[in-house]
Amino acid sequence: MKITIDDNSGFCFGVVYAIQLAEDELDAGHKVYCLGDIVHNDLEVQRLKAKGLEIIEHKDLEQLEGEKVLIRAHGEPPSTYETAIRKNLELIDASCPVVLKLQNRVKNTFDGMLEGGQVVIYGKPGHAEVNGLRGQTRESAIIIMTEDD
Repeated sequence: MKITIDDNSGFCFGVVYAIQLAEDELDAGHKVYCLGDIVHNDLEVQRLKAKGLEIIEHKDLEQLEGEKVLIRAHGEPPSTYETAIRKNLELIDASCPVVLKLQNRVKNTFDGMLEGGQVVIYGKPGHAEVNGLRGQTRESAIIIMTEDD
């Protein structure tokens, strides 16, 4: 069997950008926290952890004050930015422009809906991108994943 890896395979540009921002900060000797795994790749996450990247969860933000926190390419809901302001956190925002465009579209649709409208998001409940999108609707969007939903 011969296995060939496509020259164009690998992480999307948003993830590459997030990894580069993390490496730049770590190489400069800064302590960096990342809100969730920076990428869905355990080897890459472990490599960055070995360089000093600390993976945290949303609940951990409340324990930080004045620290550097990386927002990964998946983006975040508005509540994360509100917490960062309140806790004086320095955000390194690596949100992918494609994700930000979709968040903006969802927010504008939600803000412009007539009474009785409903935003429905097709995606995996709890996934970072889905959480970011749902946050644009003040957590009112319905998340579906299957036809039964």
